[in-house]
Amino acid sequence: MAAALALIICSLLVGATLVVQSATARARLMLVTLVAAPLILLIHVVSADRLATLRDRPAVAAATLVIGALALAALVILFTRKPAAFPIAVVLAVPFRIPIAVGDSTASLLLGLYLVVAAGALAWLLPRLRSGASEEGLRPGALEWVIAAVLVIYSLQSTYGLGSAPALENVVFFYVPFALLFVLIARSRWTEKLAGRTLAVLVGLALALTAVGFFEFATRQIFLNPKVIASNQFTDYFRVNSVFFDPNIFGRFLVVAIVLLVAWICWEKGNRRVALGALAAAILFGGLLITLSQSSFVALLAGLAVIAALRWSVRWTVVVVVVALLVGVAAAAGSGALSGGRSLERATSGRAALVTGGGELFAQRPLQGWGAGSFARQYRRSNDVSFERAASASHTIPVTVAAEQGVVGLVAYLALLVLAFMRALGGARRAPWPQMQVGVAAAFTAVVVHTLIYAAFLEDPITWILLGVATALAAARTQEHGESSTP
Repeated sequence: MAAALALIICSLLVGATLVVQSATARARLMLVTLVAAPLILLIHVVSADRLATLRDRPAVAAATLVIGALALAALVILFTRKPAAFPIAVVLAVPFRIPIAVGDSTASLLLGLYLVVAAGALAWLLPRLRSGASEEGLRPGALEWVIAAVLVIYSLQSTYGLGSAPALENVVFFYVPFALLFVLIARSRWTEKLAGRTLAVLVGLALALTAVGFFEFATRQIFLNPKVIASNQFTDYFRVNSVFFDPNIFGRFLVVAIVLLVAWICWEKGNRRVALGALAAAILFGGLLITLSQSSFVALLAGLAVIAALRWSVRWTVVVVVVALLVGVAAAAGSGALSGGRSLERATSGRAALVTGGGELFAQRPLQGWGAGSFARQYRRSNDVSFERAASASHTIPVTVAAEQGVVGLVAYLALLVLAFMRALGGARRAPWPQMQVGVAAAFTAVVVHTLIYAAFLEDPITWILLGVATALAAARTQEHGESSTP
């Protein structure tokens, strides 16, 4: 119960950081959150046997802390002197996850990104604490209030059910640091030059990671994830994941890079730059193909459809999408009939059963759900399956939310989606640089579609980054054109 109370307090702190108007108050809340979240995590894992190595080797632990502190100080100095370096550092850190033993499990954590976020937060809050700034121009809108509500509701719903530990780890590892990341990205001063540099870094990084994927495909050697390694040995196909733990997450990263690059190409007038951009997009698409991530292919099509609608014609884009969907449904129905109805489960790699099971859990407890973070354990208990077959989520975010949080959580999730799309799509064509706003809106759409087929919505930093950029662009457009405040 003490852990649940601490988790609720932490969510309230980061929620208040999102919605408070005073810059000084936000700086204070951010500082307290930076201290509270690691402290809660430390209390959570302090008695775990997996920490025995650090307890038995204090010199290693001390050296790690010293190196981390020095790196943090260096980044704080860099971001204080050159604030534009923060978004670029975030992009560079996003792909790299480090396996860390936490409690009874091993989690692949974005330690580099956590360091960058902590440094960015300190670089932002320290001057405001010294100056005592009272107000700032960027006013929180309905989206910030709903995000705060989603985090608090999630923490409250972790107090019952079987998922208190997973819920705590989700909040501390993902929601809290990424909410701070959203605040910092939204308050970064975005210019066309910074946007171009950030896109160039993203595409360059994506090309480098794609090269790693090509190497894996050529040598038939996977660097991470024993499950992918085992799967490749017993199937006719070969999937790559580059430095990512999961081929689907690698695919999502490539989709975001491709969509943002295509949006830039659609407004670029220089033939040589368009040709180079098209070549880069083709290479990235080649990397996407060898991930064999079905969810990423669908997400890419969704992102490109948004670009086509906003750049040329909404009507004809809708016509093409409807025709494509009808053809796809007909093909899937025909394939299912030919295989005796067994193709759906095989094609979705068992996800259809998870979705069905999640729906059954929701039907059993529709109002409040089974508790935040409880899907895997409750699914395993209700269906009498092994731990390996019970994923941490249904691979369809609305179903996971419905099963864990019931109607209460589902309404909050849908409200978040509606306001997020309003923020991302609002005034895209009238933006000072439409290629950036349209690209962000299309990339966010692709991510949401990906989460409907796979997983990890608020657990993915890319979601928060895109919303943060969309918020910064909306605020800049409001100031320049006198539009109404952001939703």
